[in-house]
Amino acid sequence: MIEEGFGLAMKRAMHVGKMQQVALRIGGHAMLELFDADGKLKERRETNNLMVNTGLYHIADQLSDQGESAMSHMAVGTDDTAVAAGDTALGTEASRVALTSTTQGSGASADEVTYVGTFGAGTGTGALVEAGILNASSDGILLCHTTFAVINKGASDSLTITWVLTISAA
Repeated sequence: MIEEGFGLAMKRAMHVGKMQQVALRIGGHAMLELFDADGKLKERRETNNLMVNTGLYHIADQLSDQGESAMSHMAVGTDDTAVAAGDTALGTEASRVALTSTTQGSGASADEVTYVGTFGAGTGTGALVEAGILNASSDGILLCHTTFAVINKGASDSLTITWVLTISAA
């Protein structure tokens, strides 16, 4: 079952003497901040994302260390078609950048991974309505995908997306 935001609940079997059911929640929340040429905040948006099937498979791959590359890039696009579990790419990708940072929380936040991507002046300009996290500079595996109300990014603007994924017991 795949739902938007924190509604994702997966039941996986664990072997601890006998079969037990463990429910996991995997969800993400993105904050998009648009800055002008002087670094002044012009607009801030927040949105939940959809964990797509390829993203769930990637998480399983990372647990089993089968060799897929870690998430390394963020992309923005111009297609406002509703996201779907079967998405493997953005609808219409406008630009992709290497992640500015990737960090795992600690203590009570150890179940969170934060990805930050910055689209500087001249990168990813236009009427942006979608974003995603991927593991390559082109093509690659899509981890999660979201759409949002249009953000008009001018050539001198910069856009920073801070995306927090949480994996927790349901």
